[in-house]
Amino acid sequence: MSRILATFFGTGLLRPAPGTWGSAVAVALGMLIDRVAGFPGLALMTAVMIWAGFWAVNRELSDRPGEDPSEFVIDEVAGQWVALLFPSAAFWARGWDGWMPWPAPVAAFLLFRLFDIWKPWLVGAADARGDAAGVMLDDLWAGLFAGIGVMIAAGLYHGVMM
Repeated sequence: MSRILATFFGTGLLRPAPGTWGSAVAVALGMLIDRVAGFPGLALMTAVMIWAGFWAVNRELSDRPGEDPSEFVIDEVAGQWVALLFPSAAFWARGWDGWMPWPAPVAAFLLFRLFDIWKPWLVGAADARGDAAGVMLDDLWAGLFAGIGVMIAAGLYHGVMM
């Protein structure tokens, strides 16, 4: 079960770029969760995914410290959902009952992938830990930074440019 979760039901086995596939699947699934259950549902599922990710990665890497297998994409799913929480919360607070408008999930995806690959500051520090927790934490930091970036971009576009 931990292997199935760590690869997010086989998504991490897709090639090339399993992390990008994991993020893309996470965006699609996150948008669906947001549509069906709103921000509270996405927040709950994000918390469940974070817990499941720490459990699965810790279990899978217990005898392989220092590894971060590319097929483990549950960390990308959790981090991508953290990034989606920001626009989801903003739309939910305004009573939005439709699909999350297209710029928000696209921006969350692009910014998350940028921070996940670039690994600035706390993202890189978490990645450098070399343990199972670091596998999850770098993507959670990347998701937090991406979510903040989405909100800054939205504020600039809607507040300054329009």
